[in-house]
Amino acid sequence: MIVEADGGSRGNPGPAGYGAVVLDPDTDQVLVERAEGLGVTTNNVAEYQGLLAGLRAAIELGATDVHVRMDSKLVVEQMCGRWKVKHPAMQSLAREAGLLVREIGSVRFEWVPRLRNSRADALANEAMDAQAAAQ
Repeated sequence: MIVEADGGSRGNPGPAGYGAVVLDPDTDQVLVERAEGLGVTTNNVAEYQGLLAGLRAAIELGATDVHVRMDSKLVVEQMCGRWKVKHPAMQSLAREAGLLVREIGSVRFEWVPRLRNSRADALANEAMDAQAAAQ
């Protein structure tokens, strides 16, 4: 399965949200979409929350092999072990993501430009818009 995930905040920190999409790798059909407003937090926390939501959705669908695509260089590099996770809040999110990765079995991470992550980006923005409208 393919997981596309994104998160954002309007201000950093600011009102934040994430979006995640699980796709069938053969047909590109959307299997699951997840999005949620996160209150006020940082962009990087929102990116990790998008990843977590996408991995959880893939697990719920029975995935054992996942290709994650994100436009967050930070999250991709940290999940691949090439960059250290220094911030305490990020450490707990990275640990949680690592547990989900191990549960799945095989997970590959790929950085993609924002334009190639438009579905997840749109969901993250919809979540932030809905959160703003509810206030």
